[in-house]
Amino acid sequence: MKQHITDSFQRLNTYCRNEQFKGWDPYDGLNSKVFHSLPGLNRSRIARLAWIQAFKRNPLNLRRILLVPKGYNPKGLGLFLHGYCNLYQLNRSEELIPTIRDLSERIIELTSDGYSGACWGYNFDWQAKAFFQPAGTPTVVASTFIGYALFEAYDILGDPRILEVASSISDFILKDLNRTYDDDGNFAFSYSPLDQSQVFNATLLGSRMLARTYSYTGNRQLLDEAAKSVRFAVSHQNEDGSWAYSTLPYHQWIDSFHTGYNLECLSEYQRYSGDESYKDVISRGFQFYLDHFFMEDGRCKYYHNSLYPIDIHASAQFIITLVRLNQLQPNQPMAERVLMWIIDHMQDKKGFFYFQIKKGLRIKIPYIRWSQAWMFYAMSAYMLNSNGD
Repeated sequence: MKQHITDSFQRLNTYCRNEQFKGWDPYDGLNSKVFHSLPGLNRSRIARLAWIQAFKRNPLNLRRILLVPKGYNPKGLGLFLHGYCNLYQLNRSEELIPTIRDLSERIIELTSDGYSGACWGYNFDWQAKAFFQPAGTPTVVASTFIGYALFEAYDILGDPRILEVASSISDFILKDLNRTYDDDGNFAFSYSPLDQSQVFNATLLGSRMLARTYSYTGNRQLLDEAAKSVRFAVSHQNEDGSWAYSTLPYHQWIDSFHTGYNLECLSEYQRYSGDESYKDVISRGFQFYLDHFFMEDGRCKYYHNSLYPIDIHASAQFIITLVRLNQLQPNQPMAERVLMWIIDHMQDKKGFFYFQIKKGLRIKIPYIRWSQAWMFYAMSAYMLNSNGD
């Protein structure tokens, strides 16, 4: 089994390196040159939303026909960087150093300009139900996953410039993101500087980043602000341990990978802040996670109340969640069933992983961030943290 997983990872690694870590994304439809050539469409919220969904839901890849180029996705690069840092920690191979350095430099080159600290967005315009994000608009989600990877790279390379960039992300979080306060003075961070959303995983990703940055800088203000944002998110945990996606009435779904984000962020906040008052919150959330999102044969559910779609990101996040909560070894048989199932059912002979399996349908488009980067990150974390037998 270990060799099967290792061989799968090597096929994925070869594919991603051959692609030079560039590719398509489920949400990149608005990069279509055809769309921008159609008068008025790119100014219509409904048209933008419909166009993106047509690309995301279609099992056929429309991108070549409709002129959507492959590109570098900053968050995807951050996940690859974290994965290579995991591999270095696994075997201390000096051959990995140039890749870690090159990915770090590429990420820094893609930093969004004009903000209080380093930050990143996506390489495409993105229309969501709640807001519109032009390409390059920084988000707390992309910026904090990248920041975590840069901290890992700094720990290996010792480059003070990387530490400076990663540490400055806290300025973006504290100064550029909007806040929504509750009656107790706790608050949610917005998803980006352009919206007022109250998305729990986005808030907790900001909290986690502030706590980890504190471990490098010793700036107590970072912990104080992190604590307030954690309290906001925790106050919205449901009695059964779950979280809805956000406070908005049309965001009341409960899904697996955002639940995993919430749990790993709380665990990391606890690790770096020393605040262990949320052990029960994490325990109840983790039990809900295990009970509602995973089948005995290794299939991972996207939503808590429906098997389909089976999504590659949900499977990858399960491994990451186990690692972050120090629950991989107690749950290693289950982790292995998840990995074996997706290798056998969702990995192409060319090495890449498919996007989703729906009832009677597979979407095999090789998305670089959503599928390949997440699986690269997850499999490297598994190899680093699993038992050796």
